[in-house]
Formats: sequence, structure tokens, C-alpha cells
Amino acid sequence: MVASDKMGAVSTPAPVLPGAGRAALLTLLAMLAFAANSILCRLALTQTAIDPAGFTLVRIASGAASLWLIARATGHAKAGAGSWRGAAALLAYAAAFSFAYLTMTAGTGALLLFGAVQATMILVGLYRGERLVPLQWGGLALALGGLALLLAPGLSAPDPLGALLMLAAGAAWGVYSLLGRSSRDPIATTAGNFMRAAPMAAVLALLAALIGPSFGGGVRWDQGGLVYAVLSGALASGVGYSIWYAALPALTAARAASVQLSVPVITALAAVLALGERITPVLALSSAAVLGGIALVIVGRARRS
Repeated sequence: MVASDKMGAVSTPAPVLPGAGRAALLTLLAMLAFAANSILCRLALTQTAIDPAGFTLVRIASGAASLWLIARATGHAKAGAGSWRGAAALLAYAAAFSFAYLTMTAGTGALLLFGAVQATMILVGLYRGERLVPLQWGGLALALGGLALLLAPGLSAPDPLGALLMLAAGAAWGVYSLLGRSSRDPIATTAGNFMRAAPMAAVLALLAALIGPSFGGGVRWDQGGLVYAVLSGALASGVGYSIWYAALPALTAARAASVQLSVPVITALAAVLALGERITPVLALSSAAVLGGIALVIVGRARRS
């Protein structure tokens, strides 16, 4: 996701502070929503009977409904918006995300997800001819080293399959973000992608029901799980993305990228309160390396632009 130009000034004597305050509030709410997806998914899978495929289906379907209502209310509803490629990337992210959280803490999952998203976008940029300055190469090496530390075998290492799924979820979200960069109406595009992804998620749930225990235990439902999934889809995803798109015009591209560094930190802190998770020394050190390294890449890009 990239930011557009600054918000235009108005004729009142002191528009800057209210405008800046609004942008800061919207940005904070968006980051809280992004972090809430990890917390809600982990809560659903550990404290209710819902399965990953069912959670994914409800999340995508409720997100599609929420975004459709928002698009209609704000005049962004457009027939044919979005793409099947975008929908496929969205579903790949959401499904891998849900299955990964069967075996992974929320804080570790958020860090792996965020690191994989940024690494994917950086690597695609390199493939397309982007050149990094020494500061950025150092930041990339630091971030990769932090991920390696987190994944190194040991008592605090995440489940290998769960880690692989979360890295795949991050790569899919990175691809989704790159596909959406050219969108002139991100709300309409996101709504269209969610609506296209909903039937795909239904097929995934059907496959899970047919395959059974070998695919996450089949499809299971209960009231608590459905509530968490709807909150994740309709609020944390649908409303959260809409709030983020409302904040973006007031942010430069570098600031938009920088503020997202807060999401794994917010997730880890929220997981302590909501899930009773611990912030281990390895997670803390890995987070500092990954987020600090990505920050150096962002700073280097901002200096060149």
C-alpha cells in the first residue's frame, strides 16, 4: 500500500492540528485493527471449536459484506472492481494465516507475517531493477538475521510447519499489496477482491470437510468462533482497511510503511493481555532486529526519493 499526496488545506485559520490529529487517530485505529486480526484468530482457534477453514470462510464472507456496505455508503461501489488474481492472493494469505495460528503464538506470528510481507516487496523491487544503497542492504541483512534467529531450532522456536505457513501468508499479502498499488479506488478494489475470494473460501471449507482431520480437523462451528471470525472479517479487516485508506492521503509513502512497524509490537503486547502469552528474550531480540532492519530499508528509500 502506498500513500498519495498530502491532504489539501482548508480556509479555516488552524487546519493543520485538526487534520494531523485526525490522520494520527485514523492511523492508530488502523494499526490496532491489523493487530486485532492476529489476536482474534488465535483466540478463536485456541478457545473455541471453530476450525481454520471455517474461520477463513467467515472472515472473508463477513469482510466482503462489510466492505460492500462501506463502498455503497461512501460512493465507492463499482461493478467489476478487483481481480481474480487479487482474490486468489487474498485467500492464500487468509487461509495460510489461519492454519498457521493453530500452532503459533500471536506475537511470533505477527512478526513472521510482517517480515515476510516486507521481504517479498523488497525482493520484488530488486527483481524489477530497484537498487539498494549500503544502508538498505545492511537493514535487509539485519532483518533476515532476526528472522533466522527466531526460526533457529530451540525451545522458543515456532512449529516449523506453522512458521512456513505464516511466511507463505506474508508472501501472499506482499503479492496482494503489489497487485493493488495501481488501484485508483482501493476501497472498491478491496471490496471486489473480498467478494471474489468468498466463493473460493467456501471451496476451501468444503475440501476441509471432505478431507477431515488431516486438513485441520474438518469444518467445525460454534457461536464463539463465529463471533471472533465475524469481528475479524467485518471490523478488523473490512472497517480496518477502510480506515487505513482514509488515513493514507495524509501520509507519505515512507511514513505509511514506517507506522506499520508498530503492528507486531502492538500484537505482542495485546497477546500478553488477551492470551496470556509471554514476550520471550528471543522474540524481543528478533523483533528489534527485524523491525529495525526494515526501518533502515525504509529510511534509505526515503532519502533517495
